[in-house]
Amino acid sequence: MKIGRITLSDRASSGVYEDKSGPEIERVVSSFFDETITWERVLMADDEKLLTAELILLCDTKNCQLVITTGGTGPSARDVTPEATKKVLQKELPGFGEAMRAASFVKVKTAILTRAVAGIRGQSLIINLPGRPAAIEECLKILVPAIAECLDHICGQRPKLRKAAGC
Repeated sequence: MKIGRITLSDRASSGVYEDKSGPEIERVVSSFFDETITWERVLMADDEKLLTAELILLCDTKNCQLVITTGGTGPSARDVTPEATKKVLQKELPGFGEAMRAASFVKVKTAILTRAVAGIRGQSLIINLPGRPAAIEECLKILVPAIAECLDHICGQRPKLRKAAGC
């Protein structure tokens, strides 16, 4: 299974602080899927044009079945992840964002500010996650069954889930 993960952070990409969200995606995804995973890792500044190009590269050229972004989903001027993602999607899957916002709202009342989207480009599923490392596991654990089902539909291959994942 080939997965791309993109961390969008002006400060982490310029070395102000360490990227903790990208490695957290790897830890959480690896705990849910009983597959050998090859990772494509990207750390970049919040830039809509560059993100659009990177999403296309990961989906169309590097053939990642799953692409997960973290960061850039809030309401600030530099948060452009949903806009870039929507430009490359062929089919939007609004249920992913709705489920994340609903589950997160129970714990964090400002979770409704996230504009995370998800959808399909070719044979790739793209999902925007929040930038907080703590939110990554919280969101992914509710999405894993749908991720596996979606990959089965678009790639013809359903990834094996670990029984401990509770899926």
